[in-house]
Amino acid sequence: MAQAGARTITDLTQLIYASQPFGYDSAILGGILIDARRCNARDGITGALVCRHDIYLQLLEGPNEKVDAAYGRICRDDRHAGINKLVSRTVNSRMFGDWAMLHDPAKSLIWTLAEISAGILERIPQADVICMFESVSENAGPEHSK
Repeated sequence: MAQAGARTITDLTQLIYASQPFGYDSAILGGILIDARRCNARDGITGALVCRHDIYLQLLEGPNEKVDAAYGRICRDDRHAGINKLVSRTVNSRMFGDWAMLHDPAKSLIWTLAEISAGILERIPQADVICMFESVSENAGPEHSK
C-alpha cells in the first residue's frame, strides 16, 4: 500500500507551450530565466526554454499541480503574449531532469521565422514538437545553463 502523500508515476506531467515575447532583450530574458529557475527548483519542475526574438517555446515537467500552477503564472505574466498550449501529457520520466530551466537560444529550433508567422504552431503535430525538445535534451551542454 502506498504511503499517504506519496507520488505515483502518473503525477508526472509534461506541458509545452509557445508564446510571443512582449519586448525581447537580454534583461527580460535574464529575468524570465532567473524567475523560472527559482520557482522550478522550489516546485520540483524541470524543463527547457527555447527562445528568440519572435518566439518562446517552453517545456515544463513535474508534478501535475505544480506544472499547472507554473503555467497559470506564465499565462498572467505580461512578458508573454499569444500563449498557445501545444502539448499536455502524462509521462513516465523527465526529459530535462538535470535542468531547473535549460536555456536554448533557438539554435536548435527547426521552424523559420516565416513558418512561425504563417502559423505552423497551429498545425504542427504534437509528436514533432516533442521530437524538437528531445533533440534539445540530447544536445544540451553546460552552455545551456547560462
